[in-house]
Amino acid sequence: MIVDSALYRKGVRVPVDCGPSDLHEMRSRVTEPGDFVWIGLHEPSEAELEDVAVAFGLHHLAVEDAVNAHQRPKLERYDDSLFLVLKTLWYVDEEDAVETGEINMFVGEDFIVTVRHGHGSELHSAREHLEEQEAVLNHGPSAVVYAVCDRVVDGYTDVVAELEIDVDEVEASVFSPARTNDSVRIYTLKREIAEVRRAVMPLREPMRRFSSGLVPGIQEEAAPFFRDVADHLARAAEVVDTLDGLLSTAFEAHLARISVQQNEDMRKISAGVGLVAAPTLIAGVYGMNFNHMPELGWYWGYPFSIALMVLTSVALWVFFKKSGWL
Repeated sequence: MIVDSALYRKGVRVPVDCGPSDLHEMRSRVTEPGDFVWIGLHEPSEAELEDVAVAFGLHHLAVEDAVNAHQRPKLERYDDSLFLVLKTLWYVDEEDAVETGEINMFVGEDFIVTVRHGHGSELHSAREHLEEQEAVLNHGPSAVVYAVCDRVVDGYTDVVAELEIDVDEVEASVFSPARTNDSVRIYTLKREIAEVRRAVMPLREPMRRFSSGLVPGIQEEAAPFFRDVADHLARAAEVVDTLDGLLSTAFEAHLARISVQQNEDMRKISAGVGLVAAPTLIAGVYGMNFNHMPELGWYWGYPFSIALMVLTSVALWVFFKKSGWL
């Protein structure tokens, strides 16, 4: 359940081994101003998270959301703590698929609890990177919130970059001379972009509040850091909107090309029917076997009819070729 835990004092980690029964003892070690505890959990059960909730005084509604996961990105305040939900994203190129996870954060004056769901949202590297920046970590839980948000939004940027490549490939395929069937891939990408949108768009309001220094419990000195995160998030949101519009346009172009191709096919079929119909008409007339028909007794009648069929077909072929039907 607990994948990492530590006590931080003056921007420096003080390692403490922690199990579910040691949570109260760990928090009791917060004795100096600026001390705080960071507990990291991965997919805890309801009973396991309840132990953490009792030790840190977490609100039961927030705990319920953290256990169930699949929450919309949001920022809520319960008593003296904050509850922040982030959606994590990573890209599976082989399937053109965007996979999602979730991070729930409980933020108090002297503690922060992160609850992860999914396999693509590890925070160990973010913790290590933050521990190398003593000046940043000295801001307490606010620094952790920034580091986690920054890591999550960087993940959005990576996913959006991969989607840009896929959309470029779709555009190249749609407008290529070859006949392609891009509708399935376009639909798949639009569905994945909708998944990204559900993660990116709701997070803009919490980032705006953080960057404006309007959230109690988050130091105002951290606002410039959150403004940088908010800027990256805004750029990701803009690209998502652009890609969605490009895919809609590509789908319309794909349908238009199919319509044009069908028209070309019908012209070729009509031209082929015309080439066959003229000789058939001539043969049908000369095959009616009436007694009194012109040229029935003529010696050159048969070669003449064959020549007439060939000349008619050649004339039609030349006409269709010049008009672009063949």
